[in-house]
This record gives sequence, C-alpha cells and structure tokens, in this order.
Amino acid sequence: MKKIALAITFLLSINVSPIGAENNSTNSSETRNVRYVKVPRFAQPLVEKWITEYAKTQPGVEFQIAKGSQQSSVNDLNVVFNNQEAPSQDFSHVVYFGKFAVLPITASGSEAAKVLEGKHLNSKKLKQLYFLDNELEEDAKKSSQFEDLVIYSGSNASSVATSFARNLGEESSNFRGKRIAGDDLFLNTAISKDPLGISFNALPNIFDLESRHVKSNLTIIGIDVKKSLEDSFSNKVTLDELISILENSNISEVAIEKIGVSYHSTDDDIKQFLNWIVTAGTQYNHEFGLLNLK
Repeated sequence: MKKIALAITFLLSINVSPIGAENNSTNSSETRNVRYVKVPRFAQPLVEKWITEYAKTQPGVEFQIAKGSQQSSVNDLNVVFNNQEAPSQDFSHVVYFGKFAVLPITASGSEAAKVLEGKHLNSKKLKQLYFLDNELEEDAKKSSQFEDLVIYSGSNASSVATSFARNLGEESSNFRGKRIAGDDLFLNTAISKDPLGISFNALPNIFDLESRHVKSNLTIIGIDVKKSLEDSFSNKVTLDELISILENSNISEVAIEKIGVSYHSTDDDIKQFLNWIVTAGTQYNHEFGLLNLK
C-alpha cells in the first residue's frame, strides 16, 4: 500500500490536465491501449512524424502526443533535455536521439533590433545583455545601450532557458527582465509585442520548417564568430546550412543540449518504439530543426 501511495503521489505531481479530462482520457487509453508522449512544442512536429511513420510498421500499436484532454494520468514517454533532472527514479532511463541549439533573437524591425544591428556579441556581452551579475556591473555601465532592452525568458520546466543560461555559466533564475509561463513559443509572441524585447529560442521555433528560413517576424542577434561565419548567424542563413555548421564547428556562444526520451515502462511496445527511434527516427532530425548526435 505504501508503494501504491507513493506512485499515486508521483503521478499526480506530473499530471497537468484537468481532472475531468483525465478520467475520460485514461479510460480511452486503456480501451485502445494508447501510449502517450509528453513533448515540448518545438520537438512536437518531429515526434508527430515518428508516430506517423512508426504506425506504418506497427499498425496495432498507437502512440499519441499528450496534450489537453487527451493527456493520460500516465505519460509513457517524456521528451527531456540533458540538463533536466528525472522527476522520479521511474523515469531515470533516457534514450538520447539528437541535440537542439538555442540562439538569441529579437523581433524583426523592432527598436531592439536597431540597437543590436551590426553587433557581434561574445559570451561576456551576452551575459551583460541577458543576466544580472554584480561582477559585470562596471562593464554594464559601459554598455548603456543595453539598459532599456527587456529580456523575456521561459519559466516552464520544458523551457530551453536553463540550456541557454548554463552555456554562459549562469543560472536560469538570474535572467533579468520578465519570465513567461507556458511554452517557449510564447517568447516569440512576447517580443513581437514589445519593441524593446529580446529573447532566445530553439531552432525549430526560430525557423520556418517549410521555407527553411528565419521566420519573417524574427531576427537572429549577431554573435561573435569568425568573419567567414557571420552570415551563418544572421537572417541570411538557411536552417540546413546552420545545422551543418553547428554539427561541424564548436561555437561557444551557442547553447547546444542533448535531447532524449525518458520512460518508466519496459513493455515490449515501448522497447520496440525506442529502438525504432534510434535506428530509423533520427533520420528526421534535420528536417525538424534538430542536430544529430555524433
């Protein structure tokens, strides 16, 4: 009974769907033997592709994205980042399938874009721009052009904020500016409404996956790279060109983090799906804005 109580406590702690929807969803999943995958929105198109392609090989097994009223009280699989702590020992097993990259951005044509136009920020300048740090107070005074800019960072557990901060040797709690709850896609919305707003995001949220170009309402903030690569970290670059550069170069100003699937079940359907992901599913990484593991 004690183990059951602990399990129920854990499941309640990760369930974010309405109580009424949970019961309907759970009953439905039991009837159809649905496996649910909880995934950050920037990786959702990739996981949807997996589900579609895997169904062609295993039509008797159904996987779905866990969202809204469809979310079960148990997520069989969770897409997680390398920097995230497993919420329970039940989810301590992770299969990594790729990497994601995070770039600084602002809204196209905004006042912030004009302030940052032509600048190539190194790690020190990025820390001045995005974080509160007493050690940088003197340098910050010299960079008064940054003072009016408003930082928007994600506060959701699935936000790439921790990855961006950690790459610069900072804690996500140390961002200056405003925290945005919910999915990181809302960061794009926030800076589009604030002429002085700047943020950061994963490549699938920055690029249009169809055209392979930066979304028309966004601008990549320039970072300090050698002159031959400057166009590769601007709106001139295509998604595929940038992925190739990031896979073959070490750009210290760009946060790159492993992404994987954690699981608590060891049934054969889950095992076979995970095996398919690492043997066949990774071929879709580039299509959906993710980098391959070496």
